[in-house]
Amino acid sequence: MKTAAKRSSRSVAFQGELGAFSQQAVRQLLGPSTSVVPCIRFEDIFRNLKDGNVAGAMVPIENTLAGSVHENYDHLLHFELPIVAETSVRIVHNLIAPKGVAFRQLKRVFSHPVALNQCLDFFLANPQIERIPYYDTAGSAKMVVEEGLTDSGAIASAVAAEIYGAHILRKSIESDRQNFTRFFLLRTPEYAKRHPARVPAGTVWKTTLVFSTRNIPGALFRALSAFALRDLNCTKIESRPLRGKPYEYLFYLDFLGHVDHPSSQNALRNLEEITDFLRVLGCYPKGA
Repeated sequence: MKTAAKRSSRSVAFQGELGAFSQQAVRQLLGPSTSVVPCIRFEDIFRNLKDGNVAGAMVPIENTLAGSVHENYDHLLHFELPIVAETSVRIVHNLIAPKGVAFRQLKRVFSHPVALNQCLDFFLANPQIERIPYYDTAGSAKMVVEEGLTDSGAIASAVAAEIYGAHILRKSIESDRQNFTRFFLLRTPEYAKRHPARVPAGTVWKTTLVFSTRNIPGALFRALSAFALRDLNCTKIESRPLRGKPYEYLFYLDFLGHVDHPSSQNALRNLEEITDFLRVLGCYPKGA
């Protein structure tokens, strides 16, 4: 029992194999010594945190090229685990292979379908190389190394190459360098209360919430006006289907401001009056 408790007090869960970009987000936000727990599915991250098996969860929420991770928006609503921090990771796709394998030997490259699609210019320039979808970027690196493939490489992070003892044949082969993924750090409500964020004066705060409106003309306009009238900057809005009500939607919204600031409080009171459902999902320092 003591060992499990010690582990859960330090570990952070993420989806993918060791070396995934989510692990890079953990390192970036919490430091390289942070203990991590890889999970197969996104739902497993949330469930491990909810059940107390880990102390935190690192969750990708949107990519500047591929868009939002819709499944995780749904999990944020279902599991009710507060967002306490965010970070943005520059996605650098590297072509890696087992040590001793040269570029000219490559006939196949494995990676997650999104990563493959973000490296199309590389494949157009190297038509002799077949791109093969795999379930995970870091997982593809692990597979080519463990199986000792001499004609295959993987597209993954530099961290994956380091972990699995591979070498980087080509650095930064992504077609668009403006490729970033935004991550949320989640904690349990109890943990968030015991460990409030300690941030310097002048920190810019961000609040994430979810709401639904009546299906009437102008309902969303009035909801957004609650922020516009108080000069609060809404930085993102995302709609998701409202289960049980076909063609009606939940709206996830980010705005700049601390949830306890008077202008934010006034906006939320106004929003509560004109919506059917409202929940704050987290208030946290704005990431760089």
